[in-house]
Amino acid sequence: MRGVLVVVAPEANGVGRVRVVGEPGDLTVRLAEWMAETERNHRPRWVLPSAAEVYPGLLKAGARIERCHDLTLAEGILLGFAGEHHRPRNPVAAWARAHGGPSSPEPPDPPPPERDEPPALFEADRRPAIAGLDPLDCAEAVYADQQRRTDQTAHPDRLRLLIAAESAGGLAGAEMTHFGLPWRADVHEQLLTDLLGPRPPSGARPKVLQELAEEIGAAFGGITLNPDHPPSVVRAFQRVGIDVSSSRAWELKQVDHPAVAPLLHYKELSRLYVAHGWSWLHSWVHNGRFRPEYVVGGVVSGRWATRGGAALQLPRALRTAVRADPGWTLVVADAAQLEPRVLAALSADRKLAEVAGSTDLYAGLAEDAFGGDRGQAKIAMLSAMYGGTSGGAGPLLAVLRKRFPEAVGYVEEAARTGERGGIVRSRLGRTSPAPGEARRELMESESGDETVERRARQAAREWGRFTRNFVVQASAADWASTLLATLRRRLAATAPAAELVFFQHDEVLVHCPADQAETVAAEVTASAQEASDLVFPGTAVRFPLQANIVDCYADAK
Repeated sequence: MRGVLVVVAPEANGVGRVRVVGEPGDLTVRLAEWMAETERNHRPRWVLPSAAEVYPGLLKAGARIERCHDLTLAEGILLGFAGEHHRPRNPVAAWARAHGGPSSPEPPDPPPPERDEPPALFEADRRPAIAGLDPLDCAEAVYADQQRRTDQTAHPDRLRLLIAAESAGGLAGAEMTHFGLPWRADVHEQLLTDLLGPRPPSGARPKVLQELAEEIGAAFGGITLNPDHPPSVVRAFQRVGIDVSSSRAWELKQVDHPAVAPLLHYKELSRLYVAHGWSWLHSWVHNGRFRPEYVVGGVVSGRWATRGGAALQLPRALRTAVRADPGWTLVVADAAQLEPRVLAALSADRKLAEVAGSTDLYAGLAEDAFGGDRGQAKIAMLSAMYGGTSGGAGPLLAVLRKRFPEAVGYVEEAARTGERGGIVRSRLGRTSPAPGEARRELMESESGDETVERRARQAAREWGRFTRNFVVQASAADWASTLLATLRRRLAATAPAAELVFFQHDEVLVHCPADQAETVAAEVTASAQEASDLVFPGTAVRFPLQANIVDCYADAK
């Protein structure tokens, strides 16, 4: 059965129906047990309505699978490719679009389950349905239609790779939630106490925040001030003759006043307290594990998101709480300057590819074009990718444009496409949404009114900045998704006890027995090379992924 497709239709109470494509007869089985045995003996490709829906329950029952085709994730990619990001992605809606005609209703996507609900085998009542439509017939028909639509694109091999990587990501995301990120609650609590003081009563500020609030008030002449209320902060500066438009940190750093330092410190500690304080710890860390729910491709560029827990915005200070279990270790790896390297590969800019041969791309860029000034090199590259021209970035970008015309020209063409209201695609085929109707009308305004036309130009430039960055960020997501898929497969073969426990844009964490750490580190390096060969075959650009073996996440940086 290796290479054979098995279509899965979960039902309630751990039962499901399965169909081996090309063989007669469907089976009704205890799904976890049957899938686990079939995986061990035959390793087929599973066609699942949604890995996020099906796989958590399988993992809870002890069943792991190697590969799947996730109909929901694949439909999302194909809808985006067709410029229909807004339409429901579930398989029943996909079937209705393909077989039901324009008047056939498209059932909306079901809402995500509540976080505290345990994974069930399975929640049939949550799934969209059409009366009389057999779920196995639906899934097989949608799979065939997705294959047909993929084959009709200009680069079907790329889109197939993207769908395979995204489907593997669906499995990996469920596994990361299942395993959980190892988390020392006692270390987290001690850190909060050291930074904020003892845990305060409900409704009160921590001791250190209250002291900083009083220091800020004293710096303004002894007034009572709520630092958490931006308008009050702005008015306080205005009273002392300083005009600021907001209380954002970047603006306050330009101000010379004794209130600025304690205010910036207050803002930093307040963010920690509100987002990852004692309440967060009580809600999200249980039995030594932090288990966020990952949303694969949750951002239009293909980056992941999470539902609750702010897993992808963990403060650097909290990394000290992420510690391996006794006898285990962490292998932490991140791709150095991933997006500039992606731009070099996308644009086939030979000179930038040479610079990308350095482990520190910005240092190499500085030596090549900016007299050794790494800061200027970084500003120039970020300006090229994000469209910034303020703060002296314009002249630096001009230097970059002259030295690396293919790279800068690539993102500038993407920006021009966006300004015209067009779409752009990533390396593998992720597609940017077109501007909404209201924005498009504004962008196309030709009223003769100077104010309206100025707004139209501004709207066009803003959308151009979005498409400029989309081609790079989405292609970086292509590479990262492929990396995750290849690493997951390699670990299953050579270090089966290892657990992928965290993934963030260009960084992965593996929790593994200490005696497997060197093997895991080698597989990380090999996976980066394999991902580069798959996404950018023949590229001269290096994508270094340095693996660090540590007991504590904080020690990896």
